[in-house]
Amino acid sequence: MVPVTQRRTDPESIRLAAANAGQESWREWGPYVAERAWDTVREDYSASGDAWDSFPFSAAVSRSYRWNEDGFSAWSDREQNVCLGLALWNGADPILKERPFGLSGPQGNHGEDAKDYWWYVDNTPTHSWVRNRYAYPLAEFPYQQLIDGNAARDRQQPEYELIDTGIFADDRYVMVTSDWAKAGPRDICVRFTFENRSTEQVRMHALPTVWYRNSWSWQPDADKPRLWAADSVLRGYHDRVGNISVVSSGDAELLFCENETNVRKLYGTDTFAGYPATRYPKDGINDHVVSGAPSVNPEQYGT
Repeated sequence: MVPVTQRRTDPESIRLAAANAGQESWREWGPYVAERAWDTVREDYSASGDAWDSFPFSAAVSRSYRWNEDGFSAWSDREQNVCLGLALWNGADPILKERPFGLSGPQGNHGEDAKDYWWYVDNTPTHSWVRNRYAYPLAEFPYQQLIDGNAARDRQQPEYELIDTGIFADDRYVMVTSDWAKAGPRDICVRFTFENRSTEQVRMHALPTVWYRNSWSWQPDADKPRLWAADSVLRGYHDRVGNISVVSSGDAELLFCENETNVRKLYGTDTFAGYPATRYPKDGINDHVVSGAPSVNPEQYGT
C-alpha cells in the first residue's frame, strides 16, 4: 500500500502553497538586504576592480549604493526598490550604527572579517515571521582599535575580535531584537525590543528607516521615487512598487534626506561620476542626530 499524503492545513503551509502556486505573493517582501554591501565585489564598479579600496566602510555612511543595499535587520521587496531597516545610536559613537563594521582583506590578518555580533533566530519559508538580534555596545564602538589590533597580528595568530576590546565588560550592551510579521503579502509589521543588559540606566536612540535604492542616478530618464509626510504617516511612491504607507505605534519625529552621495564631503566637488550634489545627502540624518547639523530636508521630502 502507498500511504496517502495528508495536506497540511497550518497557516504557514497554506501561505506557502499559495505562494508556490503563484496565487499570492508571500515572498514579494522579506529579509533580502545584505548586512554588508560596501567593500565587496557586489558593489564594485571601480576602474581598477579593487573593491576593498574603492568603497571603504568609512564612505558607506555618505555614499549611495548602486547594485544593492545593506543594514541590520533590513527588509526589502524582491527587486530591492524599497528598503526598511533600523539605525541605532548610543550617544557615544561618531556615526549611527546602520551596518556591521568589518575589516577589508588587506586589513584583516585572516582576510575580510565582520566584527559586530548579530544572530538569525527564526524565519518561516514565506518570511511571514522573522526574528533576529543584535548586541549593541553602550560605549563608543572601537573602530580604530579593531583595525590596529588585527594589523598587529600575523596569520599564525587568531583574529582580534570585538569582545577582545573589553567593550562588553559588565554586560554593557543592549540586545536589540527585531520581530517581523506579515498580516498579508504586503502588510508588514515590525517590533523592535531593546533589552539593557547592564546595571546602569541608558538612553538608546532608535531610528526605523525607509529608503529607496538609488537607481535614478544611473538611469537619467528614470522616474525618481518620493517619500513625504501626511498626517504623521510616512507615505511614498515608486513606479515599480506603487504606493507605500508606514505608520508608527507612537509619536515619532519624521526626518528626511536624499539617498544621494555627499560628493562634496567625499570628493570635494559638486558632481562626481554622474552624481549631482544635493543639499540633503545620504548622511544628512546621521549628521543631524549625532552632531545636530541642520542638514535634514525641512520640506519633508526625500528618497
